[in-house]
Amino acid sequence: MEGPKRHSYSDSKKMKIFNGEFLPHIDSMYNFAYRLTFDDDEAKDLVQETYFKAFRFIDSFQEGTNAKAWLFRILKNSFINDFRKKSKEPAKVDYQEVETYYNSDDVDEHITVDLRVDALQNMIGDEVSNALNALDVDFRTVIILCDLEGFTYEEMAKILDIPIGTVRSRLHRARNLLKEKLKSYAQTMGYK
Repeated sequence: MEGPKRHSYSDSKKMKIFNGEFLPHIDSMYNFAYRLTFDDDEAKDLVQETYFKAFRFIDSFQEGTNAKAWLFRILKNSFINDFRKKSKEPAKVDYQEVETYYNSDDVDEHITVDLRVDALQNMIGDEVSNALNALDVDFRTVIILCDLEGFTYEEMAKILDIPIGTVRSRLHRARNLLKEKLKSYAQTMGYK
């Protein structure tokens, strides 16, 4: 079985591809990374790692093809690899950092009240996002790729490295789960 065709781009050609075909997708890449990680710093790190790998392996990219799908696949694979690595590590808490923060003058005395208010405002203000974020990562990913990023089933199958039939069934299941979550929310808000 052959791997991807390798090209020998010149340094100037690599920069042209990187700037012209890869960088225009940086906002979409960040949005996807954030929806996977729920953390601004982790999302930025994931995007940075993705672009680093994209440049490093640019010779395996066919100029003029779907750069966005290629980048999304790299990001998704990086996320899965990082997730596997972290799930095997014990959780780490820097108690010194926590103690230093709570003993500093920067601590807001009403922090617990503020956190509850923020949480409530987020729940009311963005129920669709909350329902999406509550989905398992496999289901969340297909919704993001299809409904938010507009990828075709074929592109999604390549990005996720699964058959098209699995993409369709996973998307169907994800939409039903999302519908159920939003239905429950609507009922708690007094809608029938």
